[in-house]
Amino acid sequence: MGRYRPPAPKSAPYITHEGYDRLEQELNALWKRRADVTKALSAAAAEGDRSENAEYIYRKKELREIDRRIRYLQKRLPELTKVDSAPSDPSKIFFGAWVELENEQGERFQYRIVGADEIGVDPRYISMDAPLAKGLFKRQMDDEIQVQSPKGVLFYSIISISY
Repeated sequence: MGRYRPPAPKSAPYITHEGYDRLEQELNALWKRRADVTKALSAAAAEGDRSENAEYIYRKKELREIDRRIRYLQKRLPELTKVDSAPSDPSKIFFGAWVELENEQGERFQYRIVGADEIGVDPRYISMDAPLAKGLFKRQMDDEIQVQSPKGVLFYSIISISY
């Protein structure tokens, strides 16, 4: 028996309009792919002995993975709140903002604060649940922030904000 791991905290239910559309497209593509995998699975099952049929075993595993992702998306999409509009005060950092930062060494970084379901699409996207994003919320241009990271405390200066 494995070691107990407490469930991960729920991520914020916010998502950009583009991110929501991307997840819907993924769900539709999964349904189409599932139909193809099901056909291949039934063809592999018709070949006979399933215990030593690599094609059958592979397709069953692939079908499980597709079904798992479909179940997740069908549960997650209705929970999400699309954020379409810019905030009432665009001089402050809120969800969906593009933020340019400069560290102590003069290096510049550009990030966009998005929902947890959108990270991984672009390396510049950071989750609103990330420590850096939490430190940026409600800050303005020219503010300086400090963020606790595994490497220690990092200092940044906010160069620009756009939506």
